[in-house]
Amino acid sequence: MNTAVVTLNRLFAWKIRGIRWIEIIGVLLVAVMVFSVYVAKAAAARESARISDLERQISDNGQRVRLLRAEVARLEQPNRLEALSRGAGLGPVDVHRQATVGNLPSLAPIPEPRPVVIAPTPAAPVETPVVEVER
Repeated sequence: MNTAVVTLNRLFAWKIRGIRWIEIIGVLLVAVMVFSVYVAKAAAARESARISDLERQISDNGQRVRLLRAEVARLEQPNRLEALSRGAGLGPVDVHRQATVGNLPSLAPIPEPRPVVIAPTPAAPVETPVVEVER
């Protein structure tokens, strides 16, 4: 066991250009931790910016939804619809106007007439005049 302690002491006492190697490893580990904290902080800043952008979009979309709901409510007002229907010549349906089974054929839409196809007449052959050339 004494030899293990001696080798361990020699290992920790080993120097590179006057600096013990354990101190070099410690400094490197601290540098790696500082770099990893910097990378994590930069990633968190990017995510924070993305989150704030998404929250702004959600707020804008909420405002658009409220405006669209107000527009729908305005367009669906009964007084407005009634004025539009009267302007188009529409009116309320008479309560006593009801169809019975006997009236259904008269309520059916009138079918459009089918087009009539006229067969073309054969054209008379056209005679071309023959011209004689003297030699």
